[in-house]
Amino acid sequence: MTRIAFQGEPGANSDEACRAYDPDCQPVPHAAFEDAFEAVKRGDCDLGMIPVENSIAGRVADVHHLLPSSGLTIIGELFKPIHFQLMVNPGTRLEDVRVVSSMPFAIGQCRKTIKRLGVATEPAGDTAGSAKDLAAHPDPTRAAIAPALAARLYGLDILLTDIEDEDHNTTRFLVMSPDKTPPRPPAGVPTVTSFVFRVRNLPAALYKAMGGFATNGVNMTKLESYMENGFFTATFFYAEVDGRPEDAHLARAFEELSFFSDHFEILGVFPADPFRDKA
Repeated sequence: MTRIAFQGEPGANSDEACRAYDPDCQPVPHAAFEDAFEAVKRGDCDLGMIPVENSIAGRVADVHHLLPSSGLTIIGELFKPIHFQLMVNPGTRLEDVRVVSSMPFAIGQCRKTIKRLGVATEPAGDTAGSAKDLAAHPDPTRAAIAPALAARLYGLDILLTDIEDEDHNTTRFLVMSPDKTPPRPPAGVPTVTSFVFRVRNLPAALYKAMGGFATNGVNMTKLESYMENGFFTATFFYAEVDGRPEDAHLARAFEELSFFSDHFEILGVFPADPFRDKA
């Protein structure tokens, strides 16, 4: 059985993502992203499931600078629609609920329901953690907002389903492997190449570095900057493009990129999730 490390409590969205990726897997919770990475590197887990961005909230903090230093390789992606449920201890009635607990992001995505119920909110560090705490400390005046899996795991009742304000709320996850040279996707499969680079300290270096992708007809689907080690002068870029490094047009673009970069590293070559075209 494949063991997949994730950050969060059992029942979190990352737990659900592991099960969506491999229904027969064993999701393994960890307190922090670094802990999940280390579990894969040590061999305690076979893969890691890491959220990197959300269609509403943007990229997940701290993840991009952890990817290059993780020592792991991206072998897949998963776009997961996010749904939140209002759950309570068995026997609790909706009209008795006075306080709702969850992580701030989840609360922010369910404002319309919370306003309609007229209840107070209490922030928690994790959606599934709020459900776990409610199960451990039953209170007929309290409810939690979490994925449906959390209700199943902690024996809670769901009073209201899919209470998120936006029905297009989606989180993208990356699947990480300790294998340094995993097999590439079969020929004909839409493929994504993920990489990081740092441009040289030259005028218009980024503009020139990007020119090779335009002139070679490479579709760049992501380009984000982030600081490395807290230095304003050491700006790294995380990027994703369609295609594989051995494709002639992408190989030429990478060659041109190397002229204007002092660091370049491919993080993964993996099949594109079919949901990517709908996201």
